[in-house]
Amino acid sequence: MYRRFCNPLLSNSFFLFGARGTGKTSLLQNLLPESSTTLWIDLLDEELYNRILAHPSYFEQLIPEHFGPDCWVVADEIQRIPSLLNYVHKIIEKRGIRFALSGSSARKLKRSSANLLAGRAFNNLIFPLTAQELHTDFQLSKILQWGALPLISSLTSDAACQEYLRSYVSNYLRQEIREEQLIRRLDPFVRFLEIAAQMNGKILNASQVGRDSGTDPKTIIRYYQILEDTLVGFFLEPFHRSIRKIQTEKAKFYLFDLGVCRALRNDLTSSVNPGTYAYGEAFEHFFILECHRLRHYQRVDERAYYLRTKDDVEIDLILERPKGELYVVEIKSAHTVDEKKLGGFIKLARELKPKAILIASNEDRPRYLAPDVQVLPWRDVLTMLYPG
Repeated sequence: MYRRFCNPLLSNSFFLFGARGTGKTSLLQNLLPESSTTLWIDLLDEELYNRILAHPSYFEQLIPEHFGPDCWVVADEIQRIPSLLNYVHKIIEKRGIRFALSGSSARKLKRSSANLLAGRAFNNLIFPLTAQELHTDFQLSKILQWGALPLISSLTSDAACQEYLRSYVSNYLRQEIREEQLIRRLDPFVRFLEIAAQMNGKILNASQVGRDSGTDPKTIIRYYQILEDTLVGFFLEPFHRSIRKIQTEKAKFYLFDLGVCRALRNDLTSSVNPGTYAYGEAFEHFFILECHRLRHYQRVDERAYYLRTKDDVEIDLILERPKGELYVVEIKSAHTVDEKKLGGFIKLARELKPKAILIASNEDRPRYLAPDVQVLPWRDVLTMLYPG
């Protein structure tokens, strides 16, 4: 097992949320193996699930009487029975027992007005593997082709990667959507997912996506919110400041894993070759995912944006930290960045008066285009932004 950067504080009860297959159970088994002071309650066990669902008080009866503040109860997939959080709350207050509560999203908990423990349990997110977590096993070509879900790292053939990702998408539709009844009709949502994958990293137009999927724009917005709430993707909002009068106003949406994105596009049999448009898109997606994951793991207080003007000058990524400190990043997949194509970007970036203007690339060593503009290997940019 790879050492994960998700690091819940074990001095307190906590939630651990992550999309299916990101390694929640493996992380908890590593942190809190079952023992005389740690009880595991697996709500994916159908027999146990049905018994607790019929008699929720049975959940409390499972906890040994000798358990106290030095003991843990791990409840895996807690969103399957949201009402159990009332019992968790009572047990924490009465006996001081700590709880590790995992789930694929908080959406069902919120929709059912579940007791989210009012700060008694800290929130943690886990994602597919980062380049740093993979360490010596990291291969950029494999990540761009198949993504970074933990199981992918153990698969040795393209055929196995394809079958796993196809199964993942199918199981997601069945388990997350149909079983939890997040939508009434599955077919329009299936069409939407393919279009959302095709639109990954592009400026959203809900009306256009609605026409392509046969669904009205309001429903499309709700579908995107479902993806965000189930941690299958996230929005990248347009940057606002003095520039706002000349920029577009719509968000982009990024799916949480490159392999899942390609599976949803039915694109698993094509190759992602350096020098192609698809490679550039995938590399940008990869880098933005790395920033998103490391920001959460290191608990960096920042917001991420993009910026595109009406003249189609674009900044791929703007990171805003406290007191308005900005880092402006252009993402280039080339092994030799063509500085002639960066004039509009650099001019726009300088207007924002950022702390740093960075070009994250596949070049093998740092260089300066100007005193305030650096071209760096992408790893160096991540290390600069997230040194923890």
